[in-house]
Amino acid sequence: MKANDLKPGQVLTLDGQLFLVTKTETVKPGKGGAFVQAKLKSIKHQNVTEKRFRSVDEVDSATLDRRDVEYLYSDGTGAIFMDCETYDQFTIPEDVLGDALKYIRANETIKGAFYEGTCLTVELPQAVTLTIAETEPGIKNATATNVMKEAVCDTGLKVRVPPFISEGEQVKINTETNEYLSRA
Repeated sequence: MKANDLKPGQVLTLDGQLFLVTKTETVKPGKGGAFVQAKLKSIKHQNVTEKRFRSVDEVDSATLDRRDVEYLYSDGTGAIFMDCETYDQFTIPEDVLGDALKYIRANETIKGAFYEGTCLTVELPQAVTLTIAETEPGIKNATATNVMKEAVCDTGLKVRVPPFISEGEQVKINTETNEYLSRA
């Protein structure tokens, strides 16, 4: 796969070790070719390194087994998930998941990425439906404006929504851009 296609949550094989991509940024300097700056977390040692790839470089993506997992709860050690096939429970550290927990409710089923029987990370869908827990009161007849207001979802996610959205409504949120898509 090309370095331009790297996204957070993917797992790479570099120098015989597995690395989880936690952040990527494409940089186009004024002089020279574009490159991808990636933050990589070692699966084995849990240390974070930064690596720069030219946009034309080939990177080795690890082959992962994707299975349904259910998010149960979070505690001081991380997020507890259950494999829906084997009913085994396992913990994924919250620093590995990053902001993914803000898009997942308790008892919700999503895809887990497994490598040799160990769940490394979870894969979020393109869009999720969340309930608005807190927001300012809406404005009547505010339907065709570009004005957005702050809202907090039931998972703790902060998002900007149109002024006609009120507390208790369900909305669709894009998990990649953290943008409001529509009412659910």
